Amino acid sequence: MLIDSCVNVLENIKSIAASRDIILISGKFNILHPGHIRLLKFAKSLGDFLVVALEPDISDKTLLPSHLRLEAINATHYVDYAFVLQSSATDFIAELRPHIVVKGSEFEARHNPEEAVLASYGGKLVFGSGDIRFSSLDLLKKEFSQFELSTIEKPLDYPRRHNFNFNDLTALINKFSSLNVLVIGDTIVDEYVMCDPLGMSQEDPTIVVTPISSNKFLGGAGIVAAHARGLGAHVSFYSILGDDQLSNFVEEKMQEYRIDAHLYTDKTRETTHKQRFRANGKTLLRVNRLKQHYIDNELQETILQDIRHHLDKIDLLIFSDFSYGCLPKKLIASISALALEHNIIVTADSQSSSQMGDISRFNNMSLVTPTEREIRLAVKDFESGLIVLADKLRQKIHPANIVITLGAEGMIINEMRDPAADLLTDRLPVFNKAPKDVAGGGDALLVGTSLGLAAGADIWQSAYVGALVAACQVGRLGNLPLQQKEILKEIMS
Repeated sequence: MLIDSCVNVLENIKSIAASRDIILISGKFNILHPGHIRLLKFAKSLGDFLVVALEPDISDKTLLPSHLRLEAINATHYVDYAFVLQSSATDFIAELRPHIVVKGSEFEARHNPEEAVLASYGGKLVFGSGDIRFSSLDLLKKEFSQFELSTIEKPLDYPRRHNFNFNDLTALINKFSSLNVLVIGDTIVDEYVMCDPLGMSQEDPTIVVTPISSNKFLGGAGIVAAHARGLGAHVSFYSILGDDQLSNFVEEKMQEYRIDAHLYTDKTRETTHKQRFRANGKTLLRVNRLKQHYIDNELQETILQDIRHHLDKIDLLIFSDFSYGCLPKKLIASISALALEHNIIVTADSQSSSQMGDISRFNNMSLVTPTEREIRLAVKDFESGLIVLADKLRQKIHPANIVITLGAEGMIINEMRDPAADLLTDRLPVFNKAPKDVAGGGDALLVGTSLGLAAGADIWQSAYVGALVAACQVGRLGNLPLQQKEILKEIMS
């Protein structure tokens, strides 16, 4: 027999639920964790009204008092009714007669006394995934916050060739805190959707996954600005957003990272959004939501005039171009001319990983950092060696320094000290030979190298810092701003 308090609970549930399909879960729920949430979500998907029956306070089985466990359960939006059991679960099931009772999958191979009761009136016992996923989800979360310093190997011959040491690099990075930096370019919101791989569809050759969690990050020119701020510089950021919810996310991140953001709304586009679906440490699919048309003349003029009023205190200007419309050629030329008048160091990157970028739109830069593919597209040469390509690009757009990034093969650094002097070239290997996620490595390289030049170093020291910053970035998943202390720690390790 049910005691009075449980009878009252029974009456309340039947009154509230009326003719709806009732789902029941019972358990201790000591400390509510992601595994429990998944189980509750699964249970809720099976019916209309989810009831959770908490086991009473038993000293050797429960870690928290019932009122705290009840508070936690009631805080989840999946649960319609929760209470503390004052009888056995089977007795309560017999009286309530729920359509389905849900238990964790770890109970599937055990004796379940609920089965007999459910069979008596045609109810079902369903086993769902929940607790078993907690450990895997916990591991997924670590991907976003951790990188392994042990995977980074710093070459020692290169510093000797160019007459600097790690103490020099430390002093250089400490100078970043005195720099004022302006970043302009395309903002991207990067989202990582972590999935359980379920296998292949039986109907067609389609990969089937179940999303577990998602994490959004500031990307594109936004993360370039955030890296510069994290490395110590004072940063102003200029970019275009859509009139949508993602723009709020970008604005919040700018405030969080303490960046002076000048964000302009273009109602003809949405905020660029890239989703990466990942499982077992691999990216299965990337979905891009974006527009690539250029901003109109009126918006270009507004941005130009705003920048004109902020150049007096700027030491470094970085163009971060993803070919999504923020940087028309006319605007680039106008901003570059203003920067030249103010003797500002100007650097640029124009990416064409999945679209048509063009680094040749950026004339007279202090630094450009194209990939091999990007430089070949710019000079329309798909056969010549890398040094020849650098020479052709230099003749076309006259950069002071060129860093050609080569993925796993490292980078080629090409310098021109004097128009009449010979070109000087050297190579750096990759510092991180076991990257977690190569996305964002080029952005980090651009920031580190640019800050080095602005702080007074030559291209050789600057490129080394850039390579180190990139190695730290690719050692973790997701775009999180690198911190000055992280880089300094790695230098001395």
